[in-house]
Formats: sequence, C-alpha cells, structure tokens
Amino acid sequence: MQRGNKFKVFSGAAIFAVLFLSGFGMPKISPKLQEKIDNAVQTTFEVEDFTLEQIKVDAGLNEKTPVEMGGENLFNVIKEGNSLGYVYLGEAPSMKNIFDYVVLFNPDLSIKKSKILIYREDYGRQVGSQRWLKQFIGKKSGESLTYGEDIDAISGATISAKSMTLAVHHVLQSMQVLQENNFFD
Repeated sequence: MQRGNKFKVFSGAAIFAVLFLSGFGMPKISPKLQEKIDNAVQTTFEVEDFTLEQIKVDAGLNEKTPVEMGGENLFNVIKEGNSLGYVYLGEAPSMKNIFDYVVLFNPDLSIKKSKILIYREDYGRQVGSQRWLKQFIGKKSGESLTYGEDIDAISGATISAKSMTLAVHHVLQSMQVLQENNFFD
C-alpha cells in the first residue's frame, strides 16, 4: 500500500469515528416516521396539541428489559402538563426486511392501540389490519402473548404476525420491569 492510500484510509476512518461519536451515526426518527407516530397519537388519544416527551431509562435498568427501552423509542404523551399515556416505537423482522410499529399505552400501562407504521414487504401486509391488531388492545404490562393461542394466526402473513406478537410480548414484559422498579411513579 502506498503512503497516500494509508493516509486516505486513516483520514476516512477518523472522519467516520468523529461523526459516529458526535451522534451523526446514531439512528434518528425520520420525518416520515415521526409524522406517522404523531398521527397515531392524535387519532388514538383524540388530541390535536400534545408533546412527546422522550423517556430515558438508565443502562442498569435497561439491561433487565427484553427490548431496548428509553432510547428514541419510549415517550410520554403530554397535553397541558398532564400525561395521557405512553408510546413505544419498535422495529420487528418480516420475511426479508423489517417493519416499524408503535404500541400506545394508557396510563395504567394497558395497550390502547398498536399499529404498523411502515411495512416494507410486498407480502404479509395483513399484519397491519386493525381488525387483527385490535387483539392487542387491553393487554397489560407483564401479560404473556402467544401467537396462535392468545393472538389469532394470519394466513399469508405468518412470519410478520409471529414477529409482531413476539415484539409486543417483549414490550409488555419490558414495561412490567419498568413498572416493578417504580419507573412510572
């Protein structure tokens, strides 16, 4: 390798490291996804004006949860200084890609609504049907969900439906861990 090439590789790596460490490499919520989250909050909580307050979970408590909590994925829905509930934003695998979903919680940590926000596959879109997703409504933190037992199966969307069921199951377990540690008090 020539001297000039070594310098280019080193300077490229240095630039990447600086950008990554400065937060540039950290995932951010895209404007399209944010618009879908805002719409889900507005229709579910029946509010026009609200604030999504990001909830931070310390690393020690986060290690006890089955899913990552408190990055850019857990929010308190605030209107006029009062909490209306909580929002969890997640990703789950489909057959060849991932999809973005949201779980909206009542203040008692029961599910108010779940919704697929962005689905990136041609097949399996039935998982986004509100008719199917309404099965999650009322489920509480700590409750167990099993695909095919607690949650009906979907023909043609088996992988995505299993994935969504498991994802919501893990979110409920994680909310239970936070609740047991008096996180929401």
